[in-house]
Amino acid sequence: MRPTDRVFVALDMPETEGAKAMAARLAGLVGGVKLGLEFFMAQGPAGIRAVVSAGDLPLFLDLKLHDIPNTVAGAVRSVAPLAPTFLTIHAGGGPAMVRAAADAAAEEAARLGLARMRILAVTVLTSLSDEDLAAVGQALPAADQVRRLAAMAHANGADGVVCSPAEVALLRADLPADFTLMVPGIRPSWAAVNDQKRVMGPGQAVAAGADHLVIGRPITADPDPAAASRRIAQELGA
Repeated sequence: MRPTDRVFVALDMPETEGAKAMAARLAGLVGGVKLGLEFFMAQGPAGIRAVVSAGDLPLFLDLKLHDIPNTVAGAVRSVAPLAPTFLTIHAGGGPAMVRAAADAAAEEAARLGLARMRILAVTVLTSLSDEDLAAVGQALPAADQVRRLAAMAHANGADGVVCSPAEVALLRADLPADFTLMVPGIRPSWAAVNDQKRVMGPGQAVAAGADHLVIGRPITADPDPAAASRRIAQELGA
């Protein structure tokens, strides 16, 4: 895998034109684009298609689906025509929900003749600390909860998880090599931490076992996003 292929740039903005311009500007410099709830709620499937076409880049559709199994399966079927490479669900939805999402992804790929989207289960959001988890009734430390949710997701057909850099090495030791670890909370040494609480540099995360990195503001808020992407790729290739 080329260093640039590891990076999914988070286009956390609601406007189609801005997201399209950024995708086009970063074509060939990153491995794909991540579009999430903010953009999807504002622009819908048509906006997703427009951005993906502008950069001709793989899509990480970060919707963090969390509902009863039948509803989540229906949502997976609904977004399948967008051909996302990755789609997120919340591992906290439980084994039946994870299995329903994985089964729906396989069924739709066969029906539509598309590559099967890979289901990634979100474990613990990178904005949450152990204190935050305790405040909502979660007694385990974040790392223990991540390991438990990741093992459950793997057992029920998920293709990988979204986890913070702090848990990468633990999960890589726990789970098979082909189980994808998608890692946000990545901050190069020259970038601000912002609202992320569990962060790591790009090179450190890959060395620990990360497959893909989600990087947003260090690229998109830089005066020269293309130069920032190249700088990150250089760090990953070092």
